[in-house]
Amino acid sequence: MAPVIGHQAAQQAFAAALAGGHLHHAWLLAGPQGVGKGSFARLAALRILAEGQRAQGLPPGLDVPGDHPAAALFAAGSHPDLRVLTRLPRDADKPEAGLARSIKVDQVRALQPFLSMATSLGPRRVIVIDAIDDLEREGANALLKSLEEPPGGTVFLLVSHMPGRLLPTIRSRCSTLRFASLSDQEVAAVVRQCAPELPETEIAALVRAGEGSPGRALGFAGLEIGKLDAAIEAIAADGDPDNARRAALGKTLAPKAAQARYEAFLERAPAYIAAQAKRTTGPALPAVLTAQTKARDLAGAALGLSLDPQATVWEMSGLLAGLAPGVTARARL
Repeated sequence: MAPVIGHQAAQQAFAAALAGGHLHHAWLLAGPQGVGKGSFARLAALRILAEGQRAQGLPPGLDVPGDHPAAALFAAGSHPDLRVLTRLPRDADKPEAGLARSIKVDQVRALQPFLSMATSLGPRRVIVIDAIDDLEREGANALLKSLEEPPGGTVFLLVSHMPGRLLPTIRSRCSTLRFASLSDQEVAAVVRQCAPELPETEIAALVRAGEGSPGRALGFAGLEIGKLDAAIEAIAADGDPDNARRAALGKTLAPKAAQARYEAFLERAPAYIAAQAKRTTGPALPAVLTAQTKARDLAGAALGLSLDPQATVWEMSGLLAGLAPGVTARARL
């Protein structure tokens, strides 16, 4: 399993707790989405299981050699002392339908037989929930019972992007590890690790788009995000006086085959306007803040209400054009 890049403080704290024999039974891995919390949870789970199965020869820290017997079981998804809860496919026969909106209560209840049996290969069992934010309310209440009275040797690793929204009773039973956004160098290293075939020019564009989140950066891979950002910046720079750029962009992003790039545009354009709002002061600020609100609302409605892509790109580009020096948002819409 590949090592986790960055988050040295979290790695050292967890490794010290494990090595010192005072590992808490529940850990809340809290921080921005896409920074590596899920990868950390799986690496930590493997290390816990490996130490229980055969501790001899393990290096310091959290790494586990690929030839360790626990590593093969872990990679195959068949380690008997591990359970991982994530959102399941909406339709097992139709992968294109995507994932369910939440982790269901039945998935949590299915843990009970696992928790009631003795461990198989070592003294500990591990449950990873990625992400606990996705749990239904009923599922969170069901999980709470296990967190309050966990069977001996059970370790919960709970990934959370929004810990403030969790039940206080869940947070209070966990030891929290904080995860921050990564540096550009660390994001680039993760992208190279996950997608070594990408040219450096695309990696640089992905790093800028990722804004400290390798997960977000990789989500843009293959979408020519650099060209998309350049088009956004060009419209905002001169106001696109003849509307040529916004018309061309709408034509490019409207086809069904361009859906992924269209969705990327709906994320990148509001982000660009929000960044401009942070840098703007004086009389121009109210107009930019208004454009920021409109862009956020438009992006939120575009997919949920199935708005016409070409018309949506045209309207969003108008908001971008309104950022140009000397151009008002009212004149461009």
